[in-house]
Amino acid sequence: MEQIADLLHYVTIALAVGINSAGVGIGEGISGNAALQAMSIQPSARSDIAKTAILGMALGETAAFIGVSVAAMLLFSTLETTVYIGIAEIGIALAVCIPGFFIGVISSLPAQQACLSIARQPFFSKKILYFMIINQSILQTPIIFGFIIAMFIKGQMACISTYPESLRLLATGISVGLGSIGPSLGLGIFARAACKNISVNRRAYDQLFSFVIVSQALIETPMVFALTVSLLLAFSSYALTPLFGVAYMCAALCMAVGSLGAGIGSGLTAASACKQIAFNDEHASTISYTSIMAQGLIDTSAIYTFIIACALIFWH
Repeated sequence: MEQIADLLHYVTIALAVGINSAGVGIGEGISGNAALQAMSIQPSARSDIAKTAILGMALGETAAFIGVSVAAMLLFSTLETTVYIGIAEIGIALAVCIPGFFIGVISSLPAQQACLSIARQPFFSKKILYFMIINQSILQTPIIFGFIIAMFIKGQMACISTYPESLRLLATGISVGLGSIGPSLGLGIFARAACKNISVNRRAYDQLFSFVIVSQALIETPMVFALTVSLLLAFSSYALTPLFGVAYMCAALCMAVGSLGAGIGSGLTAASACKQIAFNDEHASTISYTSIMAQGLIDTSAIYTFIIACALIFWH
């Protein structure tokens, strides 16, 4: 049993930094490739394109930095490792690695399109760069949520001594980890479309900027529900029998799967609205209103899964 506990401990450390770094590496490759393509299209804007690519890569490093931080904290922890703690540590890996990998890759999408947009609109480069930074900063939300939950799990590991308690902390990581996939993909799809269409119509910059802030908040709504379920699981005090542990796992999976479709669907809707605003800026308010209403209805599916997840946590 001691060997199994050590195995789980070191696997968590390796996953925390390895998977996050893999995602960031892929993303930075996409950004670098786009920067070189943009420079060949518009050589006169190479300095602005290079600056945009470097800043985009720097923001994309967030996931790798968080992965290294979590791995270091676990590696130098003085806590005695048991099987129960090892299972809980897998929850930390899931909370950090899954959003870290997806965000590492997806963060490159707005940087990719920003470089190509500067090649098309070199005299508009400063606003395009600012627009990209806003989009990429908001994109980091899922990995930040995962890091917060990982810290909550780590803070409770010393107190667990039963399988139901370890399953509760594992479920805590599953909810925020798997629950981040849909919103992360949706945010990436939307941010890519926003940074692409900003160069289609410079006059639509103000309309697109305000629309981006509202739409990204709506796309992240399922992620907020997943975070809430994780917090409820982290501070639940009813893990007394194996049945409780199973119920907690089911609640986490319910919320995680339910957020997948809502996040992607909301992102696709908002991306289409960005394109329409760029081509029809005189109808921007109508397009924005229609998109926001549609995104609100899409998010109701995440609300249903959130209600059932709460029922599984408290009503058993």
